[in-house]
Amino acid sequence: EKNDEIIPPLPAPAQEEEDDALDDWEDAADDWESSEQTLKIAQLADLAHQGEDEEDLADAELQAEKERLRLAGLALKEREEKKRLAEEERARLAAVAEEEKDRVNHEVETKIMAARAQRLEREKKNEEARSLDRLRAPICCIMGHVDTGKTKLLDKIRQTNVQDGEAGGITQQIGATYFDKATLVEKIKPVREFLESHEKKPSAIDSILFSQDSNLSDADSLRLPALMIIDTPGHEAFSNLRSRGSSLCDMAIVVVDLMHGLEPQTLESISMLKRKRTPFVVALNKIDRCYDWKPIEGASIRSSLATQAEHTRQEFQQRFEQCSVELNEQGLNVSLYWENTDPKTYVSIVPTSAITGEGVPDLLRTVLSLTQQRLAEKLMWCATLQCTVLEVKVVEGLGATLDVILVNGTLFEGDTLVVCTQEGALVTQARALLTPPPSRETRVKTELIKHERIEAAVGLKITGPNLDKVVPGTSVFVCGPDDSLDDLKEEVMRDVSALVSSLATEDHGVSVQASTLGALEALLEFLRNPGKDRDGKERAPIPVFSASVGPIYKKDVIRASVMGKKGHEEYACILGFDVPVDRDARAHAEEVGVQIFTADIIYHLENHFTRHLDDIMERKRNEARDIAVFPVLVRISPKHVFNAKDPIVVGVTVDDGILKVGTPLCIPHNGFLDVGVVQSIECNHKEVDRVKKGQECAIKIVNQANPTLTYGRQFDATHTLYSKLSRASIDALKAYFKDDLSNEDWKLVIKLKKVFSII
Repeated sequence: EKNDEIIPPLPAPAQEEEDDALDDWEDAADDWESSEQTLKIAQLADLAHQGEDEEDLADAELQAEKERLRLAGLALKEREEKKRLAEEERARLAAVAEEEKDRVNHEVETKIMAARAQRLEREKKNEEARSLDRLRAPICCIMGHVDTGKTKLLDKIRQTNVQDGEAGGITQQIGATYFDKATLVEKIKPVREFLESHEKKPSAIDSILFSQDSNLSDADSLRLPALMIIDTPGHEAFSNLRSRGSSLCDMAIVVVDLMHGLEPQTLESISMLKRKRTPFVVALNKIDRCYDWKPIEGASIRSSLATQAEHTRQEFQQRFEQCSVELNEQGLNVSLYWENTDPKTYVSIVPTSAITGEGVPDLLRTVLSLTQQRLAEKLMWCATLQCTVLEVKVVEGLGATLDVILVNGTLFEGDTLVVCTQEGALVTQARALLTPPPSRETRVKTELIKHERIEAAVGLKITGPNLDKVVPGTSVFVCGPDDSLDDLKEEVMRDVSALVSSLATEDHGVSVQASTLGALEALLEFLRNPGKDRDGKERAPIPVFSASVGPIYKKDVIRASVMGKKGHEEYACILGFDVPVDRDARAHAEEVGVQIFTADIIYHLENHFTRHLDDIMERKRNEARDIAVFPVLVRISPKHVFNAKDPIVVGVTVDDGILKVGTPLCIPHNGFLDVGVVQSIECNHKEVDRVKKGQECAIKIVNQANPTLTYGRQFDATHTLYSKLSRASIDALKAYFKDDLSNEDWKLVIKLKKVFSII
């Protein structure tokens, strides 16, 4: 019932209020929607404005970038233009500089050529101005073998004793001695006295300075102002210095030992003089060694011979004839000087004694006579300077000095000198010109005489700055007011070309040290061309790996040790000629196995090295004995089989080759059957080490690998036994036993190579 009850409507005012409230909510909603839309629109507008601003900014940046690139391009173009202009300017300046350089070089070359032409013209005029009225001192060389008495002869002439102060009595440096005219006249006086005391007609050579129909004295007839003698070292080690001396000398004296005749270096000297076409006389020295010789001090040789006993004269004649034959074999016509009727075609022999002085006056007189007669034109004094450096020496108080031979021209104190050094041409000044007193050699320590000017020919010492590196054997030039230094520098360096080839070294060999460049040249020449030994056998050249001047230091030992590392232990050594050895160097040499040999005579160095090689070879031979198998073919004698089983003892005949103890034997025609090794050989009831082709002997063969091997079962007398060769054994033979095998033996080696298929 309650559910059916009707609810009465609400009063009207309340309904209106409710409607008004609803309208208010609707208006508020409309207002809210209206304000949100406005906000969105505003935001969108702001975004649009912001986008426009960013676009404007991007456009501005783009324009700025374009402008920057444009400006950069303009700057780059400007820089490239500047660079191009700069390069063009540089090229222009380089072309101008090159043109200027060419012009300057052309001017310099023109000046040099003009100066050279002027110098050559001046030399030509000097040559034409020479006269027979003015001769220079002839330059004479003394040459010959070791120990023939060259220096003793000079000592006798000078009355000095240089030789006792020299190593082994052999001259080691070139010395020069100047003999003035007065000294020479005094020295040759005994010959004149002999000629005046004999009525016999004087010989062709005697008559040059002496005439029985004339009252002229030796001083009047001798037109030479002086005599200059270069004492060239005697042994063949100094062949290059002798060549240098020969080019300087006008006349040579070849000293021959009367007792020994011609020796290797004598032959070498003669051949070189013939090659250089230098006239010479032979001094037949040591005549006082003839049995029962009665000396007459300083006499003419003819006077001495006349006083000797008959048997002494016969011995002299016999030895003289023997030496003459040896000289004839060298293509020389020879004669005793007083028997020489044709000095142009016959070489004069002057017997001498350096001990008693006999024959020395004859020797001097012969040299003077021949030079005055035959070389007068060559000896005409010339104003053109011709000066050669012999040695560079450091003298206490003077520093480095030059020992020179002034052949022609005049030197003045203070002259500007152009000399050749190891580093190029050197311009220096002659501070002092020094000579020893007359008849004293430049090596003898005496007070030196100072000169303001000095004329040729003379040996002198020059002092000046920076002379320590001057190359001995080169020329000295003086730069005058009209000369070009560049011209003289070019001229003086031409001398070096020959030295460069002589100092060239090889890939493997010994290291060499010497006290001076001249000594180094001599040592290198000796090692490369050692010539013949005293038995006449050719000696093998010794290769040189490095060469230098001065004491031996640790660095030199390190350099020499390279040879040992390369497998050439025989060359891991240093040959030092007249040089000291540093203590550290010697200690390091012992550590690394480098041998250091020093000597003050060159051929002693060669002996040291030869012994060193022999020791190494002997050691290697001993090591190779087990490897080296000598070639042999052996035939068994069936009637002489003493033991058929191991050890097999049989009689054999060597059909070919050499049978040695230790030779392994096999039979190639029986499947290369190994017979065994030869343990011993007996020949004529004596144990021997080897037997040769054609010999018969008994041998014991041991076969450790096959002790059951029996003669008559596996092999017999029909089988020839061959030595078992291999590649290694042939190589060992070639390396260490080459001289032990004859040509026939080597042919057998070739035959066995085919048998054993050895490549």
